[in-house]
Amino acid sequence: MSLARGLAGLTVLLLVVAVVVSLTSGLGVAAGSEVFIWAIALVFAGVGVLIAGRQPRNPIGWLFLGAAVAAGLGSLAGSYADYWVDSRAGSAALGKTAAWYGELSWMPFILVPLTFLLLLFPDGHLLSSRWRPVAWCAGVGIAGNFVREGLLPGRIPDHPQISNPYAVDSPLLDVFAVIVTLALVVGIVGSALSPILRFRRARGELRQQMKWLGFAGAVASVTLVLAIVGYDAVGEHAANVAIMVSVLGLPVATGVAMLRHRLYDIDVVINRTLVYGVLTATLATAYLAMVLLLQLALSPVTEDNGLAIAGSTLAAAALFRPARARIQSLVDRRFYRRKYDAARTIAGFGATLRDEIELDSLAGDLRAVVVDTMQPAHMSLWLRSP
Repeated sequence: MSLARGLAGLTVLLLVVAVVVSLTSGLGVAAGSEVFIWAIALVFAGVGVLIAGRQPRNPIGWLFLGAAVAAGLGSLAGSYADYWVDSRAGSAALGKTAAWYGELSWMPFILVPLTFLLLLFPDGHLLSSRWRPVAWCAGVGIAGNFVREGLLPGRIPDHPQISNPYAVDSPLLDVFAVIVTLALVVGIVGSALSPILRFRRARGELRQQMKWLGFAGAVASVTLVLAIVGYDAVGEHAANVAIMVSVLGLPVATGVAMLRHRLYDIDVVINRTLVYGVLTATLATAYLAMVLLLQLALSPVTEDNGLAIAGSTLAAAALFRPARARIQSLVDRRFYRRKYDAARTIAGFGATLRDEIELDSLAGDLRAVVVDTMQPAHMSLWLRSP
């Protein structure tokens, strides 16, 4: 536990020093990508401490802590490189190396969790020994691409004033690039398939754990696609924030699943996400359609579109409750069939209860309802004597 806390403390120290370097150099604290790195580092460090403290033999906690330290080191390298480029004070070799590592620093804290988290979640072991080549491909691909990118000749994109201090101009680099890129592709694709197969074989608590990771991954993927498609519409800042929050959901979901805290709430979370996601899209579409239609209808009368907006807002608000009830019913019927059938069975029994007066028939109906909805191994009904 002390080692885990030490690594988390080192992460915080690196971030603080990075902020101090930025402030003392007069460059200010950067936003955007730097904020994303700080959030990744802090969340990974926090979840890593919790997992490593309770399950020290599980490598996932240490994987998160390693990614957090790498993110903190990348933040410090980027801050020092900015400082050196602006002032040219200090060691030139250190400034160029910081710029060089800052350009590559995303690989350890993005690619490593992206592959090995999926391969090892949730028990810290591969699905079987046959998955070892996939893990080796992921490791070789990440390390190889780090080396390949670090040896490419030319200017450093984030600091074009600096040429790559470790560049190598060799035709063998192209061959090496093909090999490590292929290995990385195999590692990423295999890592994505692993949780799918693990979920199909899982039962009970393990299946619930896989649902948490799958839900967080699905939210991150959908958010990424929507942010890219609507980048110009919502703005750069909003799109980046949405992507950052969704990506941070991966370590949070991992921590919830592995630490067993409210583990079985995942079905409620998925249900509510489906309902309110579809509801939001439905109301937004209806609102836009009504605004356009009312503007067309009212244009001969008035040029002010305020009336159309007000009317559309009231109509969308009126649609909220019936639309939510309808969508909830559709989601239950499509994705939660057992719950939907149980609700219908109980509703039918309630209707029978109003008309049935024969005690023996009522007891038989009650047994049938319990068997259909609860599916117990055995059942008995006790009635108190008058």
